[in-house]
Amino acid sequence: MGIDRGIRRAVFLDRDGVINRAIVRDGKPCPPAADEDVEVLPGVREAMQQLKAAGYLLVVVTNQPDVARGTQSRAAVEALHARLASELPIDEFLACYHDDGDACACRKPKPGLILDAARAHGVDLRASVMVGDRWRDVEAGRRAGCATVFLDYGYAERRPDEPDAVVGSLAEAAEWILSRLGDSIHEAC
Repeated sequence: MGIDRGIRRAVFLDRDGVINRAIVRDGKPCPPAADEDVEVLPGVREAMQQLKAAGYLLVVVTNQPDVARGTQSRAAVEALHARLASELPIDEFLACYHDDGDACACRKPKPGLILDAARAHGVDLRASVMVGDRWRDVEAGRRAGCATVFLDYGYAERRPDEPDAVVGSLAEAAEWILSRLGDSIHEAC
């Protein structure tokens, strides 16, 4: 059974490590400090253009706990988003500025950001995909009812449980997503 072309699909994307290069410290990814430190990863622009051309809404869903920790300003995060938005075909940025102790609904692995975007844009989550480079991203996508793609960079941290696909770049993730256009995302897995 093919995807109904009348439904709204989205690709939800983590930011650091998926769109731009993460700064790896002690085997764990960290965000760049300022927009001038941002390096868009190779193949990202083309992958996003392919996904847009196929009708996917592109929504960045990112945890930015350094704001709650006081080591980053919200204005600096938003400046980074503005820079990425000027270079890439991203429809929306949604950020959680909380830390784990805040127990909010928006901090991944909770699916709050994805669910909010789906409601706001009329997105069918079963026809959508979450792409991330950490277990929290994959778990948030799974909890929201999306297919999940894990970008495996070999970080020294917990691995996700059963992503639908494991790839090495957003370009490979886009290839996996687009290869399933003829089938419903969940039927193909």
